[in-house]
Amino acid sequence: MSTYTAVITGASKGIGLDLARRLLERGYRVISIARHDPAEPVAGLESVIADLLDPAATERAAAEIAADAEVTHFIHNAGLIWPNPVEKASPRDLAGLTQLHLGAALTLTQAFLPAMKARRFGRILFNGSRAALGVPTRTAYSATKAGIVGMARTWALELAPHGITVNVVAPGPVRTDNFWGIIEKGSAREAELAARIPVGRLGEVGDISRAFLYFCDPENGFVTGQTLYVCGGASIGMLQL
Repeated sequence: MSTYTAVITGASKGIGLDLARRLLERGYRVISIARHDPAEPVAGLESVIADLLDPAATERAAAEIAADAEVTHFIHNAGLIWPNPVEKASPRDLAGLTQLHLGAALTLTQAFLPAMKARRFGRILFNGSRAALGVPTRTAYSATKAGIVGMARTWALELAPHGITVNVVAPGPVRTDNFWGIIEKGSAREAELAARIPVGRLGEVGDISRAFLYFCDPENGFVTGQTLYVCGGASIGMLQL
């Protein structure tokens, strides 16, 4: 039986799926919460189908998993962008992404905390974003990703006495479906964006997964409440997507 059980939201593709594979290779039990199963079967990956935009569906998934597993690692990776200029942004955008990025994280964390506290060990991780620092057309996305940082810092203070760390990995432009939804694959705009990143390239899913693995490691318990920008240096300068 695995010593550790990780729940990853949005593990049906992209960063979440890559991280799931890496944790499975390390002997973890891994459970995905996503709207769909992975496009390709992954040996050992368990799947719970739920739309985290729906609070009731989120509560059902949380209860189902908590009843079956002693969760030690919770990685809230699922996210959507919903880009709009400020004139077209709406409170509905804010409400939807608040539920997905913050509300779902709260519901799931509350379900998993009793087991973590009993064990006096836990790892809670968020997929944040460099966009929390500001990006045009990202009113709802930037606001809720910035909210993740504040929530993680608060939880880090509350949960540290229980041996639970809480950290954020904040990617810059990474070649995922969310990125291709904004930037056309193979376009001149993609090449121009890569050239403006200080390291001279776009991120890959593995760049982000490896950062998550650091925070997942049971030996790395002296780091909590931190946000690690994995963005090729984009967070230390101005980058317009």
